[in-house]
Amino acid sequence: MTHYSVTVTSLSWLTRNTFEIRFNRPAGFEYRPGQKITFEDGGITRDYTLLGPEHRSELAVCVRHVAGGRFSPKLAAAQPGDRYRIGAAHGYFFFKSTDRRAVFVATGTGIAPFVAFARQGVRNFDLLHGVHTETQLYYADELAAAARRYMPCLGDFPDSPRWPLSFDGRVDGCLAQHLAPGAYDFYLCGRNEMIRDVTAFVDQRFKGGRVFTEAFF
Repeated sequence: MTHYSVTVTSLSWLTRNTFEIRFNRPAGFEYRPGQKITFEDGGITRDYTLLGPEHRSELAVCVRHVAGGRFSPKLAAAQPGDRYRIGAAHGYFFFKSTDRRAVFVATGTGIAPFVAFARQGVRNFDLLHGVHTETQLYYADELAAAARRYMPCLGDFPDSPRWPLSFDGRVDGCLAQHLAPGAYDFYLCGRNEMIRDVTAFVDQRFKGGRVFTEAFF
């Protein structure tokens, strides 16, 4: 298996427990938007989806800091110049351009592949992002500018004019309210429970819908 050594170039906090970390892009490292990389450190391995796009000179991932976790606290404490070992990009969660409207559904940091798609140039998609609070809408402005419709699905619903299509509740409820019958390609990334529930909803409501999934744990 091919491995690469990468050096931390910057780290920025998006919320109190989520951050973006950037590394130099090693010579010969290739990937497609939607793919992930595996970090290896002292016998611990963790996968993170690259934020893209593929022509940038840096690599970036979005990480949720898990207090007491075995790996994310190490990344959270990283300093510029620190080095890590990664594997080659892998995975098959790619955007496929068709005549169907694309519907992207994410929870939490499962938004990462959709950031990569938008930076690749994908446009006019519907995007639902399920999070607890408005502060967790990572990359919201960038995604809203690329999307046909950007729909935050919030557990703690704010009274905010910023997001006119925001929804008080889960992403499957938002789909039921905002998505008219039709032929769609659904891309789901996030918690297994969301993927299970949305897939069941699509099977029931959108008989011709195609579903592509990537589980985040």
